[in-house]
Amino acid sequence: MTIRIGMIGLDTSHVQIFTEMLHNPEHPHHIPGARVTAAYPGGSPDFPLSIGRVAGYTRMLVEAGATIVDSPAEVAAQVDAIMLESADGRVHLEQFRQIAPLCKRVFIDKPFATSLQEAEMIAGLAAAHGVTLMSSSSLRYAQGLEELLAIEDEGEIDGVDGLCPLPLEETQPGLFWYGIHGVEMLYRLLGPGCVSVQATRSGLHEVIAGVWRDGRIGTLRGERAGLGRFGVTVHRRQRSRFADLSAQPKPYYASLLEQVMTMFRTGVAVLPIEETLEIVRFIEAANRSRESGAAVRMEEIGF
Repeated sequence: MTIRIGMIGLDTSHVQIFTEMLHNPEHPHHIPGARVTAAYPGGSPDFPLSIGRVAGYTRMLVEAGATIVDSPAEVAAQVDAIMLESADGRVHLEQFRQIAPLCKRVFIDKPFATSLQEAEMIAGLAAAHGVTLMSSSSLRYAQGLEELLAIEDEGEIDGVDGLCPLPLEETQPGLFWYGIHGVEMLYRLLGPGCVSVQATRSGLHEVIAGVWRDGRIGTLRGERAGLGRFGVTVHRRQRSRFADLSAQPKPYYASLLEQVMTMFRTGVAVLPIEETLEIVRFIEAANRSRESGAAVRMEEIGF
């Protein structure tokens, strides 16, 4: 049976990328068994990178055979699973509120939300309505990162140093806009359990350091100058290895879509929502530290 997918928020390149991989059998990373059949355009008027893209991606989806409707709820009523793609994390709570009673398998693209309070409300709605929910950056499943994780004969991971572009967007506070990619990389390698975060920044460069409960340290260097690439160094007991994640043959998006489709088929989330909530907490701690320069305990966030 073909899975009918609905898209909400046609204001990001992810809309075209995911649709092409699902619809085009000739695509090198085609995933069969699903089609985008309904969509709601959305778009945020005060966010130029959002509203300026809606018309083009809406036309693309019409040409791909999707029905364009007037509300998120109308999408949810017509499909088996939803990809909530709105680029503006501020609208995710309200859009999810409309679809939660109607559709039981939902992927929310990054950022999950732009505050811990809203993230917890989304998680609460999912629990109340029995929705299988997943949210992730595409970098979490990048090919080079997965290859580093698969190494078994060089000892446990002692620490991680990540590198990512860090452009800022006024409507998406601090790391929520692009820094979330780097934070997801840290969590994929180190898992949950961060207890404190400290940020140091200059005009074009930032370093965010997280200390985990067991003493491991994960750092993220964010750049608004230079090559704008993603990379990661994993430190193990016996060796440190670097991977240039921007140089891998398999696109990040293809790896992410594979995980999302597994969730849509099985009804089981491959990433626990509790870890996603900790990532939001980490970003709020980092954003607070970016302003003060002081270390912020994770337990302080949300209270």
